[in-house]
Amino acid sequence: MSRGEWPRTVEEAIAVQDRLRPLVDTIGPGPDPDGVRHVAGLDVAYAEGSDGLAAAVVVLDARTLGEVDRAIVHGRADFPYLPGLFAFREIPAQIAALEQLGTTPELLVCDGQGLAHPRRFGLACHLGVLTGLPSVGVGKTPFVGTYKPPGSRRGDASDLVLDGEVVGRVLRTRDDVKPVFVSIGHGVDLENACEHVLRLTPRYRLPETTRAADSVCREALRTYSA
Repeated sequence: MSRGEWPRTVEEAIAVQDRLRPLVDTIGPGPDPDGVRHVAGLDVAYAEGSDGLAAAVVVLDARTLGEVDRAIVHGRADFPYLPGLFAFREIPAQIAALEQLGTTPELLVCDGQGLAHPRRFGLACHLGVLTGLPSVGVGKTPFVGTYKPPGSRRGDASDLVLDGEVVGRVLRTRDDVKPVFVSIGHGVDLENACEHVLRLTPRYRLPETTRAADSVCREALRTYSA
């Protein structure tokens, strides 16, 4: 989808989601957690009081979690902030940043939802389908669905259910700390997705990919605005 084809209205955006949703690969299995080399986190920071933004992609070594590559894009959001259509605000800049990388990641870890979405096509699904790269959504809070609280220990999990269908997993990444909400994006099954998330959270609640991308895009926005 070229930038010229990017939807401008709610109706056009929902039509795009409906058209692309059948392309989502929920079977995977996705990259082997023991063999994956490069994992990327993506995030976007917005300027206060305007549509200015900075998007960042940070690639980490999957074993050491050290930074391997990064790309930053400045721009403006062309689509309003609307629940269920968040991808249309963020993805153009994220794809532009991905295109600047010198390293192709084997997994994208998105700060948002995948199948755990009213139309089963959240940001992680959308980005995975457009790029062809395996992707996972890791949300800080639930967007849809119901669940029973998982146990209190790291690795404990429970199903996130929407309309009788499992659309994600509520995963405890730290003992006695609020869980995260993991859902399939594209090209990865749910078990594989959760294993990757646990390996990316050795010290903190959120994946190191998410933490790195958040830090980089916020700093890029401050520098750009200065």
